[in-house]
Amino acid sequence: MSTLVSEPPVSVGGSDWDTFLEQVRETVMSHPVVTNNEYCIWFDRGEASRDQVRDLIQQFSVFSNLFIVAQLLKTINAPTMSQARESCEILVNELGVVFNSGRTSPSANGVRSDDDNDREGDPELVSTEGTVDGGVYRFSARHFEWLVKVGEAAGLGFDDLGKRKFGREETLFFCDELARIYGSDDPDVAEGASFAVEHWAAAGFWKQLINGLDGYKNREAPDLRLAFFTWHDRVEDQHAAHTMDELEGAFQRPGFDQQKFLEGAAEMLNGVKTFWDGLEKRRRELEPTPA
Repeated sequence: MSTLVSEPPVSVGGSDWDTFLEQVRETVMSHPVVTNNEYCIWFDRGEASRDQVRDLIQQFSVFSNLFIVAQLLKTINAPTMSQARESCEILVNELGVVFNSGRTSPSANGVRSDDDNDREGDPELVSTEGTVDGGVYRFSARHFEWLVKVGEAAGLGFDDLGKRKFGREETLFFCDELARIYGSDDPDVAEGASFAVEHWAAAGFWKQLINGLDGYKNREAPDLRLAFFTWHDRVEDQHAAHTMDELEGAFQRPGFDQQKFLEGAAEMLNGVKTFWDGLEKRRRELEPTPA
């Protein structure tokens, strides 16, 4: 499922780059959570029960909400103004600032109703491109609120989602590792974690979750909304095209510590795997008993 295997630009060149790229392939692109995510492979089949779908939504909501903490730390610890702005853009978009892409929103001309304002935050309408600079804030564009809408069709409400107290041990370990590694004040460690997270996110798990949820929706939950997942899938497809450029930029930075980068990437992916392993363990416990 790996997508980032293109050859590096000629401008980098040299055996040092070739050696480093091979280490990145071994550490990130060949990691089991990227190449063989058992839970997502199973979920993709569309056979998940209501309880299994509810478990996914609840644990994912805890990860999604606590990711804000890690992203805030990443913004605070950014080594340059440019990187601080990039991190801040992700943070405030998570919190509900819509990308300012120049697209025409509902009822752009004339008086806007409350319904129009709410629709502007609908992930089916929200752009995946542009910048938050000059963007509009909508409560309804907060990613957690999108997940609440997903949960409603499975019988989950605001009071069931997003809080640390709902996270299992594996989920909380992942969230804490995000804060520790992805949000690290060591730029090389954080860069490795960021690269690993982007590669994992672009490797296809969003599509697997969409397929599985679509199967559940067709079977018994016609009101289930998938836009939270389809929006993120579109975003990650765009990010995938930039990750190798970012890797090259990190490699060329004076003082870049390759070992710290690789350690950050490996530890981050181990945290990601722990999250999915927790879901896999629980889904087996919730497996319907054969008649």
